[in-house]
Amino acid sequence: MKQKETMILSIIIPIYNEENDVAILLNQLANVKFPPFLEKVEYIIVDDHSTDQSASRVNSFISGRSEFRFYRHEVNKGKGAAVKTGIGFASGDLFLIQDADLELSPSDIPSMLNAIKELNVEFINGSRYLPGVVRPLASYKRYMGNKFFTNLTSVLINVRLTDMACGYKLIHRNLYNKIVLKEDRFGFEAELIIKALRIKRNNVAEVPVKYFPRNAGEGKKLNNLDAFKILWTIFKYGVLRLK
Repeated sequence: MKQKETMILSIIIPIYNEENDVAILLNQLANVKFPPFLEKVEYIIVDDHSTDQSASRVNSFISGRSEFRFYRHEVNKGKGAAVKTGIGFASGDLFLIQDADLELSPSDIPSMLNAIKELNVEFINGSRYLPGVVRPLASYKRYMGNKFFTNLTSVLINVRLTDMACGYKLIHRNLYNKIVLKEDRFGFEAELIIKALRIKRNNVAEVPVKYFPRNAGEGKKLNNLDAFKILWTIFKYGVLRLK
């Protein structure tokens, strides 16, 4: 697919109980130096029914900033649902999923954007395990769990992935419109990349990104039950090939 000379980027930011980090994250995003081929960047924040002060922190930050838009779910639906809500309000050619927990650095966004342009692909997957980036040490058990999911997906799709579960995913609207996402919670990331790879394997590339892991005491929301749900998601879309 030949991409347009200039494009609009929509950064989709799902949040849930991130009162301590969300304003920091939004400030980091506002200071990113984006590549010149972007004619516009919009920021779409979706609060998945937070029970803390996340909404007030967002409203305070975005006051007077027309490039930021804020939407809220009346009930908690899950990260995947929040992303889908955000994309529904987006006007961009490109959608970037940005977690609000500060585990991933917005300073990596330009390299992802340059890769999607230079490689002429429609999907960039961030990777916390590709070489080329200095990172602090992270949980070995969590790493092995993700490695298992990633290797399983790689075998099922016949493509070498290194980090299926990374929160950084950049996708072109043309590809997104060909995918019907069913998952509303953490499993949607596995569903998204599996379905994208089913359409065209060499339309996806990976870019190394920084990673600053946090634990459950610092607000980490993924738990063991979520891991089993992700495994079931891989089985549904990787083995059963559900649409």
